[in-house]
Formats: sequence, C-alpha cells, structure tokens
Amino acid sequence: MDYQVPQFIEVEDRIFGPLTLKQFIYIAGGVGISALLLVTLPLILALIIGTPIALLAAALAFYKINNKPFINILEAAFNYYVGKRLYLWKKEKEDTVTDLPTKVVSDDEAKSKTAGLTRTKLEELAWKLDVRDTEREQAPI
Repeated sequence: MDYQVPQFIEVEDRIFGPLTLKQFIYIAGGVGISALLLVTLPLILALIIGTPIALLAAALAFYKINNKPFINILEAAFNYYVGKRLYLWKKEKEDTVTDLPTKVVSDDEAKSKTAGLTRTKLEELAWKLDVRDTEREQAPI
C-alpha cells in the first residue's frame, strides 16, 4: 500500500488571497486600530498615533529578519530586556607570595628520579597502551 508523504509542510496556507491567516490578523488589527483612532481622535493626533501602529502591523505581517518572522525578533528583544543578564568580568590575579623559598633540585636528584625510565621503556609502555586500546575497541560488547 502506497502512502503519500506530505511535502512543503513549513509553508503556511494562503487563506485570504495572497495572505496567510497570521498576516491577515495583523493587517486587520492594524487597520482596525487605525480606523478607531481616526474616528475618535482629531485627524492630526490620529495620524501621529496611527502611523506607528500601521507600520508595526505591516512589519509583523511581512517583514523578516534572517528568514525569521518579525514577531520572533520582538519576542526575543522583550525577553532580553525583561530577563536577567549574567555579566562576567575578568578576575583579578591573586597576589602571589614570592618570598617563599624554592627548593633547588640538583642534577643528580633529577637523574635519580628518572633513572628507571629509559627511552626504550617509554616506547614499550606506549606500545602496550596502544595495544590495549585497540583490544578494547575490538572486544564485543
């Protein structure tokens, strides 16, 4: 039995002519508020207040930043200004005490500490570690 896989699921349906439902609601809200302002306020005051509302409605309906709707940008800006912020400063270096005596190690002491470790022993140890790692990788779980 064949099933059709839906495609283009990220594209919103055009309901009102070339507008999606969200775009239609934004435009209708902006026009409605602007019309209400024109009826209730004097013409000059209605134009001063109504113009930013109409521009906001148009931006909400059509403007995209980095292919994201303008409402997402407004939400992120609101959350940024309302939310808490974490400020990080460079920590000041703690005062180090330089008056402490330092232990001087002689060459003989240094050689005696590393005397048991030769280059061939180090290479052999590294090879054994590599073999163990490959055995672990190949071992069934």
